[in-house]
Amino acid sequence: MKTLLRDTNLIKRAFWLIRLRWAATAVLGMGVLFSIKILHVSLPVVELSIIAGAMVLYNVALFVLLRHITSDNKNPAHETISRIITFQISADIIALTSILRYSGGIENPVFLYFVFHMIIASILLSRRQSYFQATLAVLFFGALVILEYFEYIPHYGAARLADYNLYRNSLFVCTTFLVFSTTLYLVVYIMTSISHLLKQQQEWYEIANIQLREKDHLKNDYVLRLTHDIRGHLSAIQSCLNIVNDKIVGPLNEKQMDLIERSYRRAGKCMAFITALLKLTRMKMTGTLEMGYFPLKNSIFNALAAVQNRAARKEIKIGYNIEDGIDEIYGEPVLIEETIANLLFNAARYTPQNGTIKINVKDQQDSILFEVSDTGIGIPQDDIEKIFDEFYRSDNAREVERDGTGLGLSIAKQVIERHHGRIWVKNNPEAGCTFSFTLPKKP
Repeated sequence: MKTLLRDTNLIKRAFWLIRLRWAATAVLGMGVLFSIKILHVSLPVVELSIIAGAMVLYNVALFVLLRHITSDNKNPAHETISRIITFQISADIIALTSILRYSGGIENPVFLYFVFHMIIASILLSRRQSYFQATLAVLFFGALVILEYFEYIPHYGAARLADYNLYRNSLFVCTTFLVFSTTLYLVVYIMTSISHLLKQQQEWYEIANIQLREKDHLKNDYVLRLTHDIRGHLSAIQSCLNIVNDKIVGPLNEKQMDLIERSYRRAGKCMAFITALLKLTRMKMTGTLEMGYFPLKNSIFNALAAVQNRAARKEIKIGYNIEDGIDEIYGEPVLIEETIANLLFNAARYTPQNGTIKINVKDQQDSILFEVSDTGIGIPQDDIEKIFDEFYRSDNAREVERDGTGLGLSIAKQVIERHHGRIWVKNNPEAGCTFSFTLPKKP
């Protein structure tokens, strides 16, 4: 896993260098035009244009090569990508030396751009490879300086930049080259040291992340096994209580009947909690849903029918508005229906007598927006960020109903996010709150 992450990052950086080179080529072209038109500096345009053209050609070739070796989810060897990056930086050093060759050599302050190459090399390559790039830059730039100093090659002076033949001034050349060389090696030393520490920390974080995922998987597996066993025992207890409650084994007095009914209700709540926990854990562990196209309206009406009796007992009015054009969407119909029903049951549970619940379903072209508004107790502002956390219940919700799993909204969040949607809540200005979620229509 660690190797795969490292190689993936290296591939991204190789493509990043290509994008950076496009920018550098554009800057070169604009720099030449600016120097000629604005600064009136005399430059050999043909030679510089050939260099820019060569940069474009090898950049295209590198892009095609990288796309080819990474197509169809291929994972090229780390050494292969490293060699490509090394070649890119080396070629850039040669290109910069060539640009200096036709734009003033050591008299042109653009030679300071070699520092950027050293920084990039130190970030992307190993320490040894970075020092190799620094040595390559020193050798190429040094060769240019020496050849121009001894007039083995003609010097293309950049008029108006330096009019005093500094490339023939031995003190200036030696001092500048010495500072240039030491600067490059110092930059490599500092950057590779920092980069080494950062890479170590990144590796530690990646290892810690992998270990946390493994522990989380073990925890989920443990919870799954434990809750499955508890569910079996609770089911047996419920069956026994049901037999006694139905007086199959004989009549009960009033006190016995009261105790049996209370036990049966408690066992039912425990069963609901265990079932919710099992559902959430399975969803976390598998990470997959059996999806397909289904009519959303059917799920909405089924959820409304399920909550109708509970709302009627508190004389709560339920209204709905479903926009035209809402038809089939892609998803897991059972889980979507359960999510809608869960939000409606919550609204009915925490809305007082004679309250109202409104459902709005809106078509947003590529997605559906679903809103459930109520005139209930609302959510304290400090709890809104935590309301979708597992086992979390706000204080005012506990006051209305002491028993609750604290898993319903967490499951809803898992379901919506697995469908690549989003769920959120906000308090209404008058009373109550509005739960909203989006669902994409297509995969």
